[in-house]
Amino acid sequence: MNTINLDERLARIESLLLSQKKVLNLDEACDYTGMSRSYLYKLTSTGCIPHSKPGGKLIYFDIDLLNNWLLENQRKSHSQIEQEALEYTLKKR
Repeated sequence: MNTINLDERLARIESLLLSQKKVLNLDEACDYTGMSRSYLYKLTSTGCIPHSKPGGKLIYFDIDLLNNWLLENQRKSHSQIEQEALEYTLKKR
């Protein structure tokens, strides 16, 4: 096996292990979301993202709340919109 393949496999294993945790620290949350540390700090300081600071210093994220936050403001696909429009027009007849 070459080094690139091993690095990819290691990254996959790390992401699988990360998804098993319930609470993430800041670095783990950065890896999980793909966001930079500075951007996550900005989101926490403005109160835009759910987080905890149990000692007033370290930042932790509940993975379920983080997932819900990441999935806010979902956009519907064109087929979902067309299906809803069809159902609406059939119901209004």
